[in-house]
Amino acid sequence: MLAKCAEVMGWSGIVINGCIRDVDEINRCEIGVRALATCPVRPIKSGGGQKHVPINIGGIWIQDGQWLYADGDGILVSTSQLSI
Repeated sequence: MLAKCAEVMGWSGIVINGCIRDVDEINRCEIGVRALATCPVRPIKSGGGQKHVPINIGGIWIQDGQWLYADGDGILVSTSQLSI
């Protein structure tokens, strides 16, 4: 559901510091989704999220306003928009 909502809102993609499920449905969306892994078990929701806060994924800090570029091999984090 989150990927479809993000697609409707015009997002380019989502990076999830955790597991996802419903991969077939996510792959039908027109946005990129990257996660640490997949898991068939429904998540235990512990409340809302936060916006505009630094996060650390795999030892890399991602700050608000940075640009993320992803392909099948990984994710690149940049402080400015790249001309690719």
